[in-house]
Amino acid sequence: MKTGPDQIALPLDWPHAGDDGRFLVSDANRAAFEHFRTWSLWPVKATILTGPRRSGRTLLARAFCTRVGGQLVDGAERCDEEALFHAWNAAQESKRPLVMIADEVPPAWDVALPDLRTRLAITPIARISEPDDTLFEGLVQLLFADRGLHIPGEALRFVAERVERSYYMAERAVEAIDRFAIADRARLTLPTIRRALAEGGLIDQRGAA
Repeated sequence: MKTGPDQIALPLDWPHAGDDGRFLVSDANRAAFEHFRTWSLWPVKATILTGPRRSGRTLLARAFCTRVGGQLVDGAERCDEEALFHAWNAAQESKRPLVMIADEVPPAWDVALPDLRTRLAITPIARISEPDDTLFEGLVQLLFADRGLHIPGEALRFVAERVERSYYMAERAVEAIDRFAIADRARLTLPTIRRALAEGGLIDQRGAA
């Protein structure tokens, strides 16, 4: 397939950041993923990417910018507004997209500089949500795999059903289970995981029953 200067053909497993990161796609982040696949349709050569921290938003944005030669500004709401204004204008002139990662978007992101505020008002926004069941289970599996560990299906379902479903808690749960298993010299069985989550305060004792 022939692509124009602002179109890219992306494999289903895009993006990769070398071999050290993966971006798992589900309904929680599919709209943001597709937003970057179709960047030739953006009304301006800039976008705001928002979502929970630890959600892979920097991985997604960095992989995109690397592929197309764009500029990434992480923590955009904390950046100098004059500099961000000039970066936005430069992206339009060069046709190289600007991706701004922000915890909040306007108007919650309170922009004082009128010229920047006007430009952000016409800038598209891509959003990543907290993980759904599919993504949460995939993240837990991936985090265990990064440690060279395999979690049995029954134990994985237990974690997904009992632990608060968030990116932060996926990391915290895996860390707690791994530490407990190492200290106890235990395998990743359902009883081990149940005890690890209970003793780590991630579920109550009734949830461990």
